Amino acid sequence: MFKKFLLFCVALTFHLAPAQKQHFDYLDVFDLQYVSDPQIAPNGDWVVYRRMGFDVMKDRSAGNLWMIKTDGSQHQKLTSREVSEGSARWSPSGDRIAFTSSTDEGSEIYVYWVGTGKFAKLTQLPFSPSSLTWSPDGTQLAFSMFVPQSPPVIAKMPKKPKGAQWADSPRITDRVYHEADGRGYIDPGFNHIFTIPANGGAPRQLTSGNWQHRGTLSWANNGAKIYFSANRSDDWEYDFRNSEIYAVAVQSGEIVALTDRQGPDSNPQVSPDGQYIAYVGYEDKVQAYQVRSLQLMNIDGSNKRTISNDLDRSVSGITWDAKSQGLYFNYDDKGNGKIGHITLKGKVTKLADNRGGTTLGRPYGSGSMSVSKNGIIAYTYSRPDHPADLAIIQSKAKTPKRITNLNAALLDFRTLGKVEEVWYKSSFDGRDIQGWVVYPPDYDANKKYPFMVENHGGPILNYGDRFSIEMQLYASAGYVVFYPNARGSTSYGEAFGNLLYNNYPGQDYDDVMDGVDHCLKMGIAHEDQLFVTGGSAGGIMSAWMIGKNNRFEAAVVAKPVMNWISKTLVADNYFGYANSRYPGQPWENFEGYWKFSPLSLVGNIQTPTMVMVGMNDLRTPPSEAKQLYHALKLRKIETVLVEIPGASHGIASKPSNLITKIAHTVAWFDKYRTDLKQDE
Repeated sequence: MFKKFLLFCVALTFHLAPAQKQHFDYLDVFDLQYVSDPQIAPNGDWVVYRRMGFDVMKDRSAGNLWMIKTDGSQHQKLTSREVSEGSARWSPSGDRIAFTSSTDEGSEIYVYWVGTGKFAKLTQLPFSPSSLTWSPDGTQLAFSMFVPQSPPVIAKMPKKPKGAQWADSPRITDRVYHEADGRGYIDPGFNHIFTIPANGGAPRQLTSGNWQHRGTLSWANNGAKIYFSANRSDDWEYDFRNSEIYAVAVQSGEIVALTDRQGPDSNPQVSPDGQYIAYVGYEDKVQAYQVRSLQLMNIDGSNKRTISNDLDRSVSGITWDAKSQGLYFNYDDKGNGKIGHITLKGKVTKLADNRGGTTLGRPYGSGSMSVSKNGIIAYTYSRPDHPADLAIIQSKAKTPKRITNLNAALLDFRTLGKVEEVWYKSSFDGRDIQGWVVYPPDYDANKKYPFMVENHGGPILNYGDRFSIEMQLYASAGYVVFYPNARGSTSYGEAFGNLLYNNYPGQDYDDVMDGVDHCLKMGIAHEDQLFVTGGSAGGIMSAWMIGKNNRFEAAVVAKPVMNWISKTLVADNYFGYANSRYPGQPWENFEGYWKFSPLSLVGNIQTPTMVMVGMNDLRTPPSEAKQLYHALKLRKIETVLVEIPGASHGIASKPSNLITKIAHTVAWFDKYRTDLKQDE
């Protein structure tokens, strides 16, 4: 009888388990999956996409290719290979899919035959290919690949004795751009454009010279030319914001420039009828932010014009409609990813909301879409309660259909924090400022919760109503989280984004504090339980805020810039700040650079502060974080320094480092929470 009772209890426990939802927790990160880079077949029947997840044993993101019919049926893995796959591209007739995949020798190009389900490796390349693009007749593939060069020789070393263990050879560079965050030292060489027969064969290099040739490739309709973007000027290293649209003849390799203005012109796309080239860019006015507009020219480069003048938003991911009457494109508006269509006369129609969900750490804009010949759109669809799934919009339909639910097995059994949009007025100039609040799971309005401000990076970026691991884990830890889009954020137009020109940090500080005061009036924040954090530009803002006031109980300043003078001449992008951020170089404008450096306010800080940085960060080097930490130690302000081994500026690139960042932030704030002290 007792055994029967035990079995009944066990069965009852399993039966009730689904109703007992847990809060989102750290290890749940490794169970998340999301859709990336969806590519719809030309006839609109199938979509191939990269299914992304996190490898808990190897501590990294991983992805391989899956297929699904646009009605949501026949969801299946593309190949039997359990390795990294990506960059899937349909052949013009839809009978094959080209893709890249890792091998023991590196990334290679493969082809999958839709009719048979068979696949084969086409290449044996010395370096990884990118920008994979089919020729219109399906007989060739174009791609970009790195071609190495020898470093400049400075000294000739004597030959070491056999078996001797000498130090490694020095790195020698004479380049302006010689290292990149997350990548490290950049080997000398340049990317060039290649073609290869679609049924396999020797790759053939089309471009040459000491210039970079990478990014979107687009074939002429007759296959005779390939259009691309590059900067082939003699002064390209110093004129780094500029690029032009070029055409390279496939047979002769002759290259002709089609644009010639100052500014970045990129992403060329030849129209289906072969008459036009659409591209994205702007004429550089040298300022903090400029909207990337949709440009159009005749196939020979004549009659250049901007067709998106009435849309004060940056466009990306442009794709022609089948009749060459307009283009589909991505844009962000007020913190939300959109898909639109624009006619050649500039009429814009919004087709979809909520594109995004492929940057899981924080709620940045992201995601992509593709369009079939008959106007069916496949795109990454995300809301605050789930990362990117695959959604389909049928031609002329008004509502999308979500056809995957990759995280149902996890998120159906988790209680997430509710995300609420808030708007408020700037106390400086009355502008409307947008933000979002994330409430702890099972939030009780009658209870008092600690309130955390999370400042976004960039600063020329935007947060929005998208899924975010960080925001949800902070909420699960019992915090009301507020994340605003202060002035300088994108998706509100060029003027709003450019308010930081020679004024950063500036009134963006007021915008954030106005948001805090707005939440105090709402009753969801409390003056004695305010906390602040942020990374990169968000770290700059967090350090600036505690230098301007003492209202916060504690702060976590992650990967900040503390001193614009030292940062500008040490970081991997050191060459990119003068004039577009502050006038002149640091030695020409010492007072201006120092004026906007948070280190100038460090003597005011009373707030207990954790300082955090990745030890391999080349964008905001550890020396910047240490300036804050050392200054606070010398002033005997309570502080700790958290240095994350192996982490670059993108701390979240390793899932365990993302968890480390969040867990240490929560632990520091928990030391100063009134509610926890009362519980003790």
